[in-house]
Amino acid sequence: MQNEFDFALAQDFGTALLLGGLLGIEREKRNTRSGFGHAGLRSFILLSQVGALGGFLSQEFASPWILAAALVAATAMVLAGYFVTARQHPDSTGLTTELAAIVTCLLGALVVTGHRELGIGLGVVTAAVLAYKKPLHDMVGQLGWEDVLAGLRLLLATFIVLPLLPNEAVDPWGAINPYKLWLLVLLISGLSLVGYVVTRWLGPGRGIAVTAAAGGLASSTAVTLTFVKQSHEPLVAPRQLAGGILLAWAVMFGRVVVAASVVAPAMFGALIVPFGAMLLTSAAGATTCLLLNRRAATAAGDVEIKNPFSLWAASKFALLFAVVQLLLVLGQQSLPQSGIYTIAALAGLTDVDAITLSMAQQVRGSDVDLHVAVVAIVIATVANTLVKAGMAVFLGKGLGRPVLLGTAAILAVGAVALLLG
Repeated sequence: MQNEFDFALAQDFGTALLLGGLLGIEREKRNTRSGFGHAGLRSFILLSQVGALGGFLSQEFASPWILAAALVAATAMVLAGYFVTARQHPDSTGLTTELAAIVTCLLGALVVTGHRELGIGLGVVTAAVLAYKKPLHDMVGQLGWEDVLAGLRLLLATFIVLPLLPNEAVDPWGAINPYKLWLLVLLISGLSLVGYVVTRWLGPGRGIAVTAAAGGLASSTAVTLTFVKQSHEPLVAPRQLAGGILLAWAVMFGRVVVAASVVAPAMFGALIVPFGAMLLTSAAGATTCLLLNRRAATAAGDVEIKNPFSLWAASKFALLFAVVQLLLVLGQQSLPQSGIYTIAALAGLTDVDAITLSMAQQVRGSDVDLHVAVVAIVIATVANTLVKAGMAVFLGKGLGRPVLLGTAAILAVGAVALLLG
């Protein structure tokens, strides 16, 4: 028999008890506010200990039935408590506390059986889900059936469509790989979906700055067009709308770096200099405009952003991406370096994501020089920024001067950073 103290085992049991305490504190505070509930801090700590002891004894005696018996006994006690509470408070028959208690027991077993990090992560996530009840319900309330269906379509495209696509080039030039192409479509759709959810969660009237920052994740073009329309309303200050436009552009610059770096991590160091400079310049211009009249910056209408994912929208982006990818490969074979820059500029007039992902994939496959790819992405982004600036200047009211000054500063700083980098 070994007499040495097992510090690792003690740490596992301590972690299990702390997880039980974390979840128990949240449940006890919740039950105290509601005035009823049978499980609190002590119950959850004991349940985590039941799971931990069951897992330990199962490993010690090489019998999974010990853990199974412990889980059955814990579940039976939790259900008995539920029925007692339901009789006393028939108007409250939710199962959240009971399910959290069973999860706590399982987490105790998970930690002791060699999965400590996973148990901690799941415990923290569980505590957050329990604690943020109202924000989560409010977020669900902001979603419509179309949003739910869009989420299901995204899951369908990810777990059903993606595995069925061939993971090899299907064209004579080796430019179009359907699997990788669709994977990049899902990446952009995911980034856009984050911005859309944040925008819907915040709701209207949360301020020009917050609206612009959240909307910029989904579509900086949509933010620009929305604020251009609002500039014609007499109660909204144009300078604050111009600040919102510049802020959405700043978020877009950061989004380009993230998207490219996910596909080709080697691009991060080369992109962060010019795009970091443009992001900071755009953010500085936005801050200046927004601070000119703080009161006016507290109101903003809804950004007109539809749910970014639909199979039709994803298919159109995939087609655009395939065309850009094919043009780049053909341009490398038959055109000088300037031909790639021309393709990038033309692609950037309508969408910066397609050329960004195309160049990142070229760098990942060592088909193009890193510097050439960075310059191409910068050119595409500049072209896209000029198009949005034109929208603000020619279609907006009172947006011309601040947007033009901001655009000039962004382009100048980006050019200098690109040359120095």
